[in-house]
Amino acid sequence: MSEHPWPVQVVLVAVLPAVFGAVCGYFLGVSEATYLVLSAIGILGGVGAGLDHMGARAGARRGLAAGSIFGAAILIAHEVHGAEAQAELPEPPVLLIVLTTVLGVAFAAFGGWLRQIYARA
Repeated sequence: MSEHPWPVQVVLVAVLPAVFGAVCGYFLGVSEATYLVLSAIGILGGVGAGLDHMGARAGARRGLAAGSIFGAAILIAHEVHGAEAQAELPEPPVLLIVLTTVLGVAFAAFGGWLRQIYARA
């Protein structure tokens, strides 16, 4: 990640998860299936984000930021959209941010670990 210019880093760590989270939040009020498919794509995005880093620890830091931004954007966009949730949310819904943060850390750490393993080979 440090190889990227600062504006690119901001886009990758903050803007991209916020925009994708907003899209997921919109579809949370439209279609459970679409929301779940997009959420699954988010898992791939978390692992891919981790691949931008050398090692699990560096990937986990990226996942901490991106996962929390992603989860918050889901809830904000869903609230702005105003439709009833088509998929089940945790109670209280703010726990979604905790969940996406924990998963973001795990998936990005995995991606960072993969990069480190394959860099040795």
